[in-house]
Amino acid sequence: MSDHDHHGDGVSRRKVLECMTWAGTGVLWTITGGVPRSLGIVDSALAAEPAGMTFLQISDSHVGFDKPANPNALGTFQEAIAKINAMPTPPAFIIHTGDITHLSKDKEFDDADQAMKELKQRVYVIPGEHDVADADNGKAYLDRYGKGTKGKGWYSFDQGGVHFVALNNVLNFKSGTMAALGDEQIAWLKTNLAPVSHSTPIVVLAHIPLWTIWEPWGWGTADSAQAMALLRPFGSVTVLNGHIHQVLQKVEGHVALHTARSLAYPLPTPGQAGIGEPGPVKVPASELGKLLGTRQLSVIPGQHNLALIDKPLEA
Repeated sequence: MSDHDHHGDGVSRRKVLECMTWAGTGVLWTITGGVPRSLGIVDSALAAEPAGMTFLQISDSHVGFDKPANPNALGTFQEAIAKINAMPTPPAFIIHTGDITHLSKDKEFDDADQAMKELKQRVYVIPGEHDVADADNGKAYLDRYGKGTKGKGWYSFDQGGVHFVALNNVLNFKSGTMAALGDEQIAWLKTNLAPVSHSTPIVVLAHIPLWTIWEPWGWGTADSAQAMALLRPFGSVTVLNGHIHQVLQKVEGHVALHTARSLAYPLPTPGQAGIGEPGPVKVPASELGKLLGTRQLSVIPGQHNLALIDKPLEA
């Protein structure tokens, strides 16, 4: 986890909105009365002053990726950071839901860290499978970001009346197979949640989705049902995932699960015909903005389901 406390001058709201035609800044979240909801970035809700604590989700920056789908993923990440810093109402903190780097190389981590030093807020991170691709199964990631965490990098924190839980479901990742949290981490989750009131909103971070989206591609977590059983008693649970580079949502009672777009490149839709293993999708530059963008989620008072509006960067 990194903590950046730099301060800079603000810019006009109009200028921020004019600059938002780029590859996926992230998802802006606000917490009002202890209930999380998403504002999106390019949205009229952002033009007004948010009523509660806000935080920003970014995901899958893949620093080091330089193939045709995005020849300069680091540049995209830096552009995202510049747009975040230009927001008229800065978020309280930022969450990166994994795949910070593409191949967990030292230079990729160095470049990502240098880019994130420009952020004004604290950055909470979790690993993606690309961040633990080194021969030591995540040592490079844990050496940088594991201080103060438990086990293999899981942790929790409280802010704005919300309990945040950061999980690791990418260790021993193998393409085409389902990832897992593992018994040790599930036991820790049970202990961690035990003293938390069931009326406290919970936000869970895990790179790979905590529900099965497409098992042949490994898009799911094999033991997610055990985690869901521990979360189900709580009145408001929001699960934020990355990994699949596209927006999907699933609601189970009081639990709403969301995947996020990537900052680097799109991936195929789940189960797309003729694709044995998903990989970066190259699209014309004019089409990229239609596949990358922001989303708006709203918690309606008295209802548990979240209303979702997906906003591409270019219509």
